[in-house]
Amino acid sequence: MTPMDSRMSPATGSAVPKSPMPMPGGGKPGAPVRTPPAGQQQAPPSPRAPGSVAQAGGTAAHPPTSTGGGGAVAAATPPGGMPPIDQLQGRPIGRVLVKMGKVNREQVVEALDFQKRKGGALGRILIDLGYIKESDLNIALAAQKGYELINLEGINIPREAIDAVPPQIATTNKVLPIAFDKASKKLTVVMASQENFRALDDLRQLMGYQVTAKIGDPDQIEKLINKHYNTAAESLGEVLGELAADDTLKDLKGRGESIDLDDLKEAADSNPVRKLINLVLLQAIKDKASDIHFEPFEDEFKMRYRIDGVLYEMMPPPPHIAPAIASRIKVMANLDIAERRLPQDGRIELNVNNQPIDLRVSVLPTMFGESVVMRVLDRSNVQLDLDKIGLREDDLQVVRQLIHKPNGIVICTGPTGSGKTTTLYSA
Repeated sequence: MTPMDSRMSPATGSAVPKSPMPMPGGGKPGAPVRTPPAGQQQAPPSPRAPGSVAQAGGTAAHPPTSTGGGGAVAAATPPGGMPPIDQLQGRPIGRVLVKMGKVNREQVVEALDFQKRKGGALGRILIDLGYIKESDLNIALAAQKGYELINLEGINIPREAIDAVPPQIATTNKVLPIAFDKASKKLTVVMASQENFRALDDLRQLMGYQVTAKIGDPDQIEKLINKHYNTAAESLGEVLGELAADDTLKDLKGRGESIDLDDLKEAADSNPVRKLINLVLLQAIKDKASDIHFEPFEDEFKMRYRIDGVLYEMMPPPPHIAPAIASRIKVMANLDIAERRLPQDGRIELNVNNQPIDLRVSVLPTMFGESVVMRVLDRSNVQLDLDKIGLREDDLQVVRQLIHKPNGIVICTGPTGSGKTTTLYSA
């Protein structure tokens, strides 16, 4: 067992007191450790024999496999290279990071010395020391648990893999599909963190897939999702950037309920707010969402779609523009933007690609601002025909008689998604 093995536990990287570790340069335990200055690279490793990590990187299409030999192990992995998973699984987190080329031995020794004196998880200490990023630790932890690492540079993703995963799952959960077998429903995806279990559960339960997960670089994943899905993700990011830079909206920051009505009108009519609402509505219609939620919280503002009964989060805007978003929706629904303490209900009619879209709007005051829920009714996607909504013949006759009476009221009740709106529109 090497000194590093004796000092770290595989699961957490915590210290395990055993024999003292020799310090670099012959120093005693506890002596200061000389580490390369930030950004400085180690000296190039000496040439390696076949079977070394440098030659086991593999490609995106063919992930690396173990050579099975006893070749030399390099302190760092070349750019784009990934060590075989059997060299990482179950190993101490410091050794995993060294094999991945994220840190060198001296930096791990320094972190271990700090851990011995102050406590804490080794990975978190390395982040605090500035040697690795959060994403580096996530990938290392996943590799430690046996998830295969994959280099996505230059990968060719088949169209059937992209089509197998809905855009809202891919963009919201940062999950990139790279292979799909339609016959067996076997799907291979790449994630940035092994903790992203919710996305895997969605794919298994909602889509019925057999999912295999691999771990990749988060920046590469983000880039490929934007490229292949051609979704509103990039456009939304641009609009959110405009929102952050807009001087009119900056004036709303920190003002809470004290916002002047004229300022609110000006903010609601600003171009970035208009663009954001239009983009959100168009994307919801494209994804066949049944509801759109705009929800203020104490320190954040969430925008979410409901698709097939499941809520999916969008990229959130800055929380201080929540009043402007609520006011813009109220203007579109012909509601009173000056009234912010009572519930209001309204309706918006849109025409998208010559298709009529109805939006039922509900505005509700909350502790942190106004919450807005929009129910989407795309008439082109539903059968607005009383004969086709599932009523029995005798019930259908009763309904027809009632709706032709000169006065009265019909009460339609049921849980969310039961068809109340469709029934009323059909009548």
